[in-house]
Amino acid sequence: MMKRRIVLLSLTVLLAVSAQALCAQDLSAQKQHASWSTDVVRLEKDLYRVSVTAVIDSTWHIYDTLRTEYGPNATIVEFNIADQKRARKEGGMTVSAEPYRYYDDIFMMEVGYFEDTVTFSQDIRLRKKDAVVNVYVEWMACDENNCMPLADQEFTIGLPDGAAVSAAGGEGEDGGKSLWALILEAIAWGFVALLTPCVFPMVPMTVSYFLKGEGGPARGRMRAAMYGLFIVALYTLPIAAIILITRIVGGDAVTADIFNWLSTHWLPNIIFFIVFMVFAASFFGAFEITMPSKLVNKSDSKADTKGFGGIFFLALTLVLVSFSCTGPIVGAVLIKSTQGEFWEPIITMLAFSIAFALPFTIFALFPSVLKKLPKSGGWLNSVKVVIAFIEVALGFKFLSVADQTYHWGLLDREVYLAIWIVVFTLLGLYLLGKIRFAHDDEVKHIGVGRLTLVIAVFSFVVYMIPGMWGAPLKALSGYLPPITTQDFVLGDETPVVVTAGSSTASGTQAAIPGGAPKYSDFLHLPHGLQGFFELEEARAYAESVGKPLFIDFTGHGCVNCREMEARVWSDPKVLEMLRNDFVVVALYCDDKKQADESDWITAGDRTLKTIGKINSHIATTNYGVNAQPCYVLEGRGGVLLAEPRSYDLDVDAFVAFLKGGLEKYDNN
Repeated sequence: MMKRRIVLLSLTVLLAVSAQALCAQDLSAQKQHASWSTDVVRLEKDLYRVSVTAVIDSTWHIYDTLRTEYGPNATIVEFNIADQKRARKEGGMTVSAEPYRYYDDIFMMEVGYFEDTVTFSQDIRLRKKDAVVNVYVEWMACDENNCMPLADQEFTIGLPDGAAVSAAGGEGEDGGKSLWALILEAIAWGFVALLTPCVFPMVPMTVSYFLKGEGGPARGRMRAAMYGLFIVALYTLPIAAIILITRIVGGDAVTADIFNWLSTHWLPNIIFFIVFMVFAASFFGAFEITMPSKLVNKSDSKADTKGFGGIFFLALTLVLVSFSCTGPIVGAVLIKSTQGEFWEPIITMLAFSIAFALPFTIFALFPSVLKKLPKSGGWLNSVKVVIAFIEVALGFKFLSVADQTYHWGLLDREVYLAIWIVVFTLLGLYLLGKIRFAHDDEVKHIGVGRLTLVIAVFSFVVYMIPGMWGAPLKALSGYLPPITTQDFVLGDETPVVVTAGSSTASGTQAAIPGGAPKYSDFLHLPHGLQGFFELEEARAYAESVGKPLFIDFTGHGCVNCREMEARVWSDPKVLEMLRNDFVVVALYCDDKKQADESDWITAGDRTLKTIGKINSHIATTNYGVNAQPCYVLEGRGGVLLAEPRSYDLDVDAFVAFLKGGLEKYDNN
């Protein structure tokens, strides 16, 4: 009896194991309807193309990568870099073949699918000698009668050692030509800081210190050079240390998030606005901002020590004493540069400090030059007051950024322009001597230099006035709120909201089923263009009308975005192509409005809910970019039609970019 039970139990176990094996074999067979392999090709010294290829069984197919709410399960291919400090994506994912398309009666929509063989590729640029790329694929295989359950597979691909180290970071909002503009601006502010009343009197004090030095000319030159080096270090190293620590601890993503938060969140922008107004009031003479006297005195007492230690404390004393004048200038340089990439704050502060330290070093090396300098006097206070007027004007930019990203509606374009017109009119009157502050000397006559400034200021005011009626003011496009915020525009350029069943002469968007584009009640495109503000909605519409997609990664606080729109998009050739040949979608990467729940994205252990965070995630994940402006041309099935393009004011090159994308779209 016992033996019989053992035999029955053994048979039961054998049957269960056999059934499980058959089930596993059947599941394996299901997955084999699409077999995947990987490949890596070296394109240039540090650029690699990572590919995954699906070989699909005969009579079977997998769906395209276009995700829809009610359609079939799209094929998902994700390339994720394990360590962002070691590599970054170049451009977006490309697909080797166009999907076949047909109208599916069950889903009641156009559906795309791949047959036979299809390859998905992503270019990866190394930053270090090696990197690891994790590839995740998910697909559903179907034939005419059946669909298999969703299947997925993961690959870990190591890029080979020995590749050249690439420069860290990508192109920023203020990359290319604009980075040089930031450097030149920082240098200019460095020289301006020298002319402020709390810095200029320090020059003879510095020279007298070095005249008392011992050791001969050679030692004197070394001491002067070290003095300049210490000034540069005291301005540059603290900000560099903060940024580097942030990057080491949190990585590129955290650093980018911090910069994004600084440049777009209401709290830092309001703080920056208040700080600028406080410093401006101090420059006007309302009160004096100084570092604590105990700190300054302690530093000054150690400056008398011999050796390089004394020189360091002399440089520290200069930095502390001059803070009330250089603080606002340093703040303006840093705040503007943080709207760009990782390196911009460090580079611009380095440029500022070199320009600021250079005159002190020269005077320390050549004391005789000091005799040729003008004496201190009331003209120094005038410099300070002029800077105060500029501080007031620039301060409103931060309030404007917060106003746009949160849609408060406080600082529309005409209000912003009115403030600037008043501020610079008052500046012109001050230069004429019609307005005087507490520490000003009476202006008995106007010299040629002062008259030149007066003419320049009032010319600028006259230039701004037509903007109150909608003139584009291209030279100020990066600083002004968009023209869509203006209540009255002569020859109204306000976008027309396109609703179901309506049509436009532009040809960009004849009618959108279901009503106006999502988020178009508070987001707009420039120059009366019609378009979208959510990617999947735009993709679906582009597929339905048979036009390529023009994706504009932009931001409310993006200076270069406004400049591109004013100087490049406004060109008749560009504007005509955007209106007639493309479906335009503007993805704001700094908008703080909460998106519809259907648009939320789960990234790791967090859910992205705001429009800005969702669009930033799309830019980084799909196209390997984290800066604005960035322009992407996309064809059927999400295929890139050209290399993404960033800030560049070359109109002809932009036209060629659009034409190249159109030609590739038409040929595929």
